[in-house]
Amino acid sequence: MRSTTLFTLAASSVSFAVGISGPEFHQLIPREAQLKADDPLPGPRRGSFDPVPPEQTEEEKSRAGEIKDMFKTAWDGYFKYAFPRDELRPANNSFLNEYNGWALTLVDALDTAALMGFDDLVSTSLDYIPSINYSRDSTDKVCSLFETNIRHLGGLLAAHELFTGPLANLATNKSEQVAALLTQAQAVADTLKFGFDTPTGIPQNNLYINNRSTDNSTDNNIAQVGTLVLEWTRLSDKLGKDEYGKLAQKGEQYILKPQPSSGEPYPGLVGIEINITTGRFTRGLGGWVGGVDSFYEYLMKMWIYDQDRFSFYKDRWVTAVESSIKYLESHPSSRPDLTFLALHNETRIVGYSQHLACFDGGNWILGGLALKEPRYVDFGLQLVDGCAAIYNETETGLGPNIFRWDPVGTPPEATKVPANQTSFYRRAGFWIAQPGYGLGPEVVESFYHAWRATGDKKYQELIWGAFQSIREFTKVGSGYSTIEDVNGKVGSGYGNYQPSFFLAETLKYMWLAFTPQSPVHVSGVEGPESQQWVFNTEAHPVKVFKPRDGGRRPKRDVLEG
Repeated sequence: MRSTTLFTLAASSVSFAVGISGPEFHQLIPREAQLKADDPLPGPRRGSFDPVPPEQTEEEKSRAGEIKDMFKTAWDGYFKYAFPRDELRPANNSFLNEYNGWALTLVDALDTAALMGFDDLVSTSLDYIPSINYSRDSTDKVCSLFETNIRHLGGLLAAHELFTGPLANLATNKSEQVAALLTQAQAVADTLKFGFDTPTGIPQNNLYINNRSTDNSTDNNIAQVGTLVLEWTRLSDKLGKDEYGKLAQKGEQYILKPQPSSGEPYPGLVGIEINITTGRFTRGLGGWVGGVDSFYEYLMKMWIYDQDRFSFYKDRWVTAVESSIKYLESHPSSRPDLTFLALHNETRIVGYSQHLACFDGGNWILGGLALKEPRYVDFGLQLVDGCAAIYNETETGLGPNIFRWDPVGTPPEATKVPANQTSFYRRAGFWIAQPGYGLGPEVVESFYHAWRATGDKKYQELIWGAFQSIREFTKVGSGYSTIEDVNGKVGSGYGNYQPSFFLAETLKYMWLAFTPQSPVHVSGVEGPESQQWVFNTEAHPVKVFKPRDGGRRPKRDVLEG
């Protein structure tokens, strides 16, 4: 999941960690190595497990079983101590109710439970979901349009896809409850759609459900605007009503056609914030980081979803990727073998990234396969290796929320390495700017895509190592918790928070990596036509649009460039 919340912290952390702010970020020295079109792909390159998947090995079966056990522990803790509230506080067996009180974890985790074959959990969830009142917020707190979209709307749509498709057998004799999933998805959208009632159609993100008001923000970030279009378009296509897709697509056009020019400091790369009233960009700070990230992610995924309607989205993704290779590719001064994507503040570059940004390798691999462009797959694998390093070099084997580096060529007098991390930086190639770990999926998500594209078992081993670290260092009380320091002593601090996306995403990607015969997978075969599913940013599988399969495409209403 691409949470935009962390970037709010991250933006201020940049200034703190670097010691300067805004336009004073130091300029990156031009990169040394250019990726060439004829560079060979590293490692094995074959189609993944399509069209006939291999048998699951005994080792894969054993590992998938242990991941399944972890999911069951996390679910049982939630269901015993938190349900029907939103999320579990495992250390003291209590709960958080920050997402409207709509049983978030149950909805978010349902498709993972279904894929893993938990019939009883599926039955319980299907019985409960029709009773959720999506028109009222029991917490009376601010509602995030973005988070509710990717978790609730995405989760309901995915469950409906599965139980009317490859997992229909799990919902035998529950046809009414399955139908209610789509009814409830529409109810979520109907509740949230007042957020789009702005002069431009760029939505307000912070909503108050009970009185249908907003916090009157002047700006919204790009991820929160650009990570709605998949779910709302899919809802329109399933219902045959174009209003939902049109709402999300209208605001998107202001990102696809950015104004003023400072909002697009490099071709295809945009700033983090846009004015809700004027549609003009207000900040040139950006990159493949929280607050912008899933906007780029959805450009490619929308084209995979429907190449006819969303060809311009694909063009914008390609432009962003080419600019990223040209301007954002960065190598740490102490480990030039590692590749990261840097942050940009207008045209100034800084060696800064986040665990959240480590989805980038997987997205590039996905796009490269879809476009039959091996350069993108190759570069994506380099990014995957870079993010593997942020796990491999810490005491816990888990990556920090925020990490920094001095790009190759940084003068000694301009170094930003903290004095107490000099030796660590020399060995690891990054230093830790925010040491927490949030149980997020991004690194294992990219490992999963790398495995699907190459068939190389080393990526399964990386996922297994991450699983073992989570089991050793995050287990507490009735579940699993965020931790405060990935490089600290064991037990140095728990955040006492088990986020719903741990079950929806992190454990799903892990389990899929050891279950090649799952009916739902991202294809590793080249060409967009090979993809049967596209995962939303919360890892909820959405069926790729195919009119012949009963999808109903509303009239063309998408910006065509």
